[in-house]
Amino acid sequence: MGKDVKRGIMNQKRWSGFRVLIIFALLLNLIMLMGQTGSLIDYGFTVSIGLQESVEEVTGLGVAWAKGFAFGDTVFYIPLFIIGIAGLFRQKVWGIYSMFGALAITVYWPSVNLYALFAGKNEMNLNPDKYVSFSILLPLIAIYGLWGMWFLYRNRNTLLKEQIDT
Repeated sequence: MGKDVKRGIMNQKRWSGFRVLIIFALLLNLIMLMGQTGSLIDYGFTVSIGLQESVEEVTGLGVAWAKGFAFGDTVFYIPLFIIGIAGLFRQKVWGIYSMFGALAITVYWPSVNLYALFAGKNEMNLNPDKYVSFSILLPLIAIYGLWGMWFLYRNRNTLLKEQIDT
């Protein structure tokens, strides 16, 4: 396939799938920066805007656990997403690898939190509405991660300037 044909396909396909991948990654990063990185600076503020749970809801150990995840997200997850987004726009292989890593974490953390939510339901004092919203939102985030990894794998050669050997 010639470069012009490939670029034409890329422009057609950069399309909705690429846009969905990037738009959700940007939104997730914005929420992570506000909720996770923000909690490392002022945990009380992130609780007040609904991005973290209070000590009354999850206990002191739950807050420590949330801050541990926040630190990991700030140091590794958010940068992987940012590098992945930049690399995909530049059509670089490291962009695919970085985004794939971020998407793998995007499958992992909602799964852990959803399981912990139900395994520890007798230990936490969460508002019942949170059980409903978390039960809907967390699987959707994990599905986005799975779909994103599938999308990157399926379109890896189209997304790059140089093709990857399979």
